[in-house]
Amino acid sequence: MIDTRRRRPSDALEAIEPPGNVELAVGVVSVTGLVEILGALSGSAVWLLGLLVFLPGTASALCTAAQTRFVAAWTTVIVTLTVLLRGSDVGRSLDRALLVLLTLALGVTSVYACQRRIRREHEMLRLRSTAAAMQRHILHPLPLVTDDVLVNGVYEPVQEDRLVGGDIYEVVASPFGTRVLIGDVQGKGLAAVGAAFAVIGAFREAAHREPTLTALVDTLDAAVVRHNSYAEQHGDDERFVTALVISVDAHTEAQIVNCGHIPPRLMHDGVVVAPPLESGVPLGLAELTSEPTTVGWFDFPAGSTLLLTTDGLTETRATDGTFYPVDERLTERLALSPTELPRALYDDARAFASGGTQHDDVAVLTVRRSPYR
Repeated sequence: MIDTRRRRPSDALEAIEPPGNVELAVGVVSVTGLVEILGALSGSAVWLLGLLVFLPGTASALCTAAQTRFVAAWTTVIVTLTVLLRGSDVGRSLDRALLVLLTLALGVTSVYACQRRIRREHEMLRLRSTAAAMQRHILHPLPLVTDDVLVNGVYEPVQEDRLVGGDIYEVVASPFGTRVLIGDVQGKGLAAVGAAFAVIGAFREAAHREPTLTALVDTLDAAVVRHNSYAEQHGDDERFVTALVISVDAHTEAQIVNCGHIPPRLMHDGVVVAPPLESGVPLGLAELTSEPTTVGWFDFPAGSTLLLTTDGLTETRATDGTFYPVDERLTERLALSPTELPRALYDDARAFASGGTQHDDVAVLTVRRSPYR
């Protein structure tokens, strides 16, 4: 089953991930005790109290506002008591007063900084919630079973703080067979949402209307061009979309148009092959070439599986710069079911890139040919 869940916190405290109150109290008391011991051993406890000044600042970056207020108040009280009880040198009374005032000022500033940080985090949570709702409308949940195929997959953004990824996919059971789309919008985040909506919306409508795959792809290209025209009027960047559009019906052959995307892999009888297909230009750039849209045909027998992926998988790199060996790792996992394979490849790619590079989102789909066809 496809996994499009976002790991987002359910409330503010989970977003901030502050230490527990007991853990905080133990840490603060331990640091205070250490400073007092060092002061007693060195005979200069008043000046060593400057070591406590970093406590409120640290709390402002890690703790809740209430915890930061506690740390600031604790530090101010400890410094004030130590200055009053141990500062017997009358000639340095001004220095001691300045130390107390500095501690108080830093405590107030730390509380203010903590409140600002929490407001920003809350705003980010609201943005994430909105983006997640938008993402659910863009990407319909899978698996999906049609008369022709069973589609499973996994989609994950490479960074948890990224609001919306650039990968798209859709499956439509049309009067002309099952149409499958996988694509990658240029750019990331909310700026790419408009192009994603344009392609997905056009695909869902045109897949039912257009009898040929070439007409369907031309409709998608026109949708991206219209979106770019609108974006240009509003000062936004133009986008293009790499995509694979596949049509599967009752025949043993499948049709496919490659618009500058990662070629699929066909798995059948324990063998992995890349169907020989011509690659065209991405959606939105058709006017730059005089070549017509080309439809490729390949054998897609009952019981076989297509692996569709975005470049987030193929461009994953290890620490030495080596690219993730998709074909090799895929061959090693042919015994897995189409339901298990996408997650297994995704997890393996993450382990492969541990300490290396994974710059893009990852979408992996398996399209299993119905054995009843």
